[in-house]
Amino acid sequence: MRGIILAGGTGSRLWPLTRGVSKQLLPIYNKPLIHYPLGTLMLAGIREFLIITTERDQEAFQRLLGTGEDLGIEIDYAIQPKPEGLAQAFIIGADFIQDENVALILGDNIFHGTGLGHQLQSLSNVEGAHIFGYKVRDPHSYGVVEIGADGKILSLEEKPENPKSNMAIPGLYFYDSSVVDVARSIRPSARGELEITEVNRKYLNIGKLGISILERGTAWLDTGTFESLYAAASYVRVVEERQGNMISCLEEIAWRQGWIDGVKLESLINNMGRNEYSNYLSQFLGTLFE
Repeated sequence: MRGIILAGGTGSRLWPLTRGVSKQLLPIYNKPLIHYPLGTLMLAGIREFLIITTERDQEAFQRLLGTGEDLGIEIDYAIQPKPEGLAQAFIIGADFIQDENVALILGDNIFHGTGLGHQLQSLSNVEGAHIFGYKVRDPHSYGVVEIGADGKILSLEEKPENPKSNMAIPGLYFYDSSVVDVARSIRPSARGELEITEVNRKYLNIGKLGISILERGTAWLDTGTFESLYAAASYVRVVEERQGNMISCLEEIAWRQGWIDGVKLESLINNMGRNEYSNYLSQFLGTLFE
């Protein structure tokens, strides 16, 4: 399976923070926002990535993440000339996807929870499409899924005025390679976008759309507003300070996955200088070289 991170857009709701920098490069406590969706897909066992950015911001992402070689992964980049819907990611990434399954995650979404990595790994051989449901208090601002008593999907709606349920669809989706053709077959919505909900509805109509409900202990944070950006940073800080474990520390994930060894980890730490981040990673060298 390959992974696409959609990190384009203008970030207009966060103006003027995003006037000079991509939203996905803003800090969420002690890491850039892009680290969190990338870490989520790494925990799912994915090692090949396409990060879709604006033309203006691509160089900054490349400066931050490079080719991924230091993490034992591969990162390619593509440009989204104009934000025309989430499903546009599959058209832009068609050559990257080829005949492989693909996961799409939004660059401003944060997921965290015990066992989440194992849950996502189980979807590596998905046939058709698979989405997630997450209970929210106010579903008006999200895609909404209605689920029947038998656990099957009844309907999908995009930001409905009168939601049929309080089950939102987070920005994490799994597809087989047919998603490229499906994305190409849909037409722009009334707001001029290729809607991901319409892609999912296509799979629903042919009986190939699965769903998993994210467990109650799983956190899903959408950082599209000032309030949610602050809430995400506060959440990460509280969890890390209480547990002593970092959320989406990419070097730690790569080491635990066996994609880099202790020698490589030590080299990365030495290049970071002395700071809280490198001090955190240094604790793993003791267990490696005992």
